[in-house]
Amino acid sequence: MHSKRAGNQTVVFKQPPVILAGYNVVGPKEGQGPLKDTFDMVLKDSYGQEKTWEKTEIKMLETSMTRAAAKANVPLDSVDYNLAGDLLNQIISSNYAARKIGLPFIGLYGACSTMALSTALGAMLIDGGFASKVLCSASSHHETAERQYRFPNEQGNQRAMYAQWTVTGAGSILLAAQGEGPKITSATIGTVLDYGETDTNNMGAAMAPAVADTILNHLQDLNRQPDYYDLIITGDLGTVGLQLLLEVLKRSGLQLSNNFSDCGVMIYSSEQDTHAGGSGCGCSAVVLTGHLLNKLKSRELQKILFVGSGSLHSSVSSQQGESMPAIGHAVSIEMS
Repeated sequence: MHSKRAGNQTVVFKQPPVILAGYNVVGPKEGQGPLKDTFDMVLKDSYGQEKTWEKTEIKMLETSMTRAAAKANVPLDSVDYNLAGDLLNQIISSNYAARKIGLPFIGLYGACSTMALSTALGAMLIDGGFASKVLCSASSHHETAERQYRFPNEQGNQRAMYAQWTVTGAGSILLAAQGEGPKITSATIGTVLDYGETDTNNMGAAMAPAVADTILNHLQDLNRQPDYYDLIITGDLGTVGLQLLLEVLKRSGLQLSNNFSDCGVMIYSSEQDTHAGGSGCGCSAVVLTGHLLNKLKSRELQKILFVGSGSLHSSVSSQQGESMPAIGHAVSIEMS
């Protein structure tokens, strides 16, 4: 074993895997937002020349996977494992993309925390000696998620002001045992927490306690203060959830600085009418593979803590009156 446990939930990698490259595809709304210059491909419309939104999401994910490997100049057939997940029932976007990619596949479901989860598990596979190269990916699509979790898109239901907007996007990173790039130095796997939130429009409130728990455990396990990182970025609590997270951390005695942000807050501008910001597996995936990797490679950021947040409910559980359990997973990404 190469890695070692630094605490109850955190694994430190003795031979940290490297992010060789990342690639992302987004929809037109995301391509009009503040991070528009950090995206590799922007679709002209929500269909992207496909016949259904679900087929569009699959194609976006396929594209991000193949082009992440191509950007790293790595033959796709030399990759050992393909790890991916999405929001749809039976993670069909990932399964169908994997059918096309043809690599050994591990499907994951962590809701919006999936990109952090896939990155953590990919790093464990490499550091444990079970792989030399791993693709880690996640995707979501606004219309596919609306159709599954809420109402028919054509119905035009009014959204609550604290609701978030599911990002249309797919992102992939290629991890490797050797090479140049930012390194995954540790991973903190979260536990499922449930504080009884039942309003499916208010996912930020459901997820904030679980994310706070993961951040606190990560810092305690590694005996670090928040200012060890240039940026602690969650994905995706939105404006409501981020405010709640900061309040929970403050009440827990954590000395806060100005190095906290959220992918869901960053991806849209206030003029885009997304209310509380972005959500969905693709949200943190495209922010990581674009904006964050760019900042790391330019060394504007040296160390970040990337914390994925996930609300683990389903359309069936919410219709039965169940509350929304949530989870947070974190990975440290550092330039050497």
